[in-house]
Amino acid sequence: MRWLAGLLLFWAVPAAAVICEDVDYQGDSYTACTVDVASENLSLFHKDADGAVIGGFGAIEDLPDVNRLAFAMNAGMYHDDRSPVGHYVEDGVETMRVITNAGPGNFGLLPNGVFCVNDDSAQVYETLDFVARAAVCRDATQSGPMLVIDGALHPRFLVDSTSRFIRNGVGTSADGKTAIFVISNDSVTFHAFGSFFRDYLQLPNALYFDGKVSRLYARAQGRSDFGFQSLGPIVAVTE
Repeated sequence: MRWLAGLLLFWAVPAAAVICEDVDYQGDSYTACTVDVASENLSLFHKDADGAVIGGFGAIEDLPDVNRLAFAMNAGMYHDDRSPVGHYVEDGVETMRVITNAGPGNFGLLPNGVFCVNDDSAQVYETLDFVARAAVCRDATQSGPMLVIDGALHPRFLVDSTSRFIRNGVGTSADGKTAIFVISNDSVTFHAFGSFFRDYLQLPNALYFDGKVSRLYARAQGRSDFGFQSLGPIVAVTE
């Protein structure tokens, strides 16, 4: 994979839980954070033990079982009350069912997908494939649209689109051992964003998380994006 060449730059520095790098690709800037799923504590977070929405990266470190936060990113679309729009599972408990029908907005731009996390692997599944497989996930979040489906870009993405936003999403390796989370540092089209996952990272499947509210926390980079509203589901690596 071409992205592995960029990771060679980090061999001379101490190992980190998550390796993030800034990449310029076809005139746009991206930050890509690579997680070895089997060796890192990758989880989803939405509410605390009292049922209150966590809402922000800093609040994760206040949870009793968390020592330190290494990485975090908003992880799927949510309603005004911060509840997930689609399927959501946290620590084996489902709080929102799978949505299979088309609908308004980016979430309903089928095909959409599910990011499924287990103790030693993570996969992005197209939603109908996820249902057909009856996939079991310790943590799961549904979002949309899919960016890359079995090596192909989403069929609705247009090269000449004028819709540009800061966007974020996740792609997974074929063996499920690696998850790569990406946020664009420039406003980009869906076609450009999906192409980064397919052509630069060379990942077979990738899922869009959101735009406009896209945010990243990366301890090793000294980056913590600030926002004026609380988030819904969050994906994080904790130490």
